[in-house]
Amino acid sequence: MARDVEITPELLLQAYAVGMFPMAVDADDPHLHWIEPSQRCIIPLDGLKISRSLAKTVRQGRFDVRVNTAFEQVLDACAASAPGREKTWINATIRQLYTALHRRGQVHSVECWRDDTLVGGLYGVSIGAAFFGESMFHRATDASKVALVHLVERLNAGGYVLLDAQFRTDHLVSLGAIEVPKSRYKAMLADAVRRNADFGN
Repeated sequence: MARDVEITPELLLQAYAVGMFPMAVDADDPHLHWIEPSQRCIIPLDGLKISRSLAKTVRQGRFDVRVNTAFEQVLDACAASAPGREKTWINATIRQLYTALHRRGQVHSVECWRDDTLVGGLYGVSIGAAFFGESMFHRATDASKVALVHLVERLNAGGYVLLDAQFRTDHLVSLGAIEVPKSRYKAMLADAVRRNADFGN
């Protein structure tokens, strides 16, 4: 894949709209690589699997869920090394691009706080009625899952029709994620980006 092309926020949005997204090999890699998986992972907005224990956590309000109040903190936490994820694909260029798009209102963070401490969250890109989940993290049990529950509720309320999760993982499958072939994903994507949705609804 071509990698020595300047990627602007506008180009990044155009790439998402046709099914591609950028990644770096690691934080020290100065290049970005365009990725277009043959099988795309999505979370059906009517198919999120919520376990009894997670539902209990949500009902009890163990976390204060906020939106777009600490985007850069969420980005930093997603880029930090963790057990099983010693390397990150988030390099300086990605930080710059997604921060710029956040300021334009097209990248959002969902955050879980406890006692005014950020303990979990996620972020992603919004285009039309499609939301592209980029990364999530947790420092407290179920914090990232609660953020995902809130995200799905918000997307449904705002009229979204597609939640992209990029790559299949066992963790995402346990939450209801499925894989679809690239051709089917592109048809779903083309329909979603033409629609209007409201993340702030």
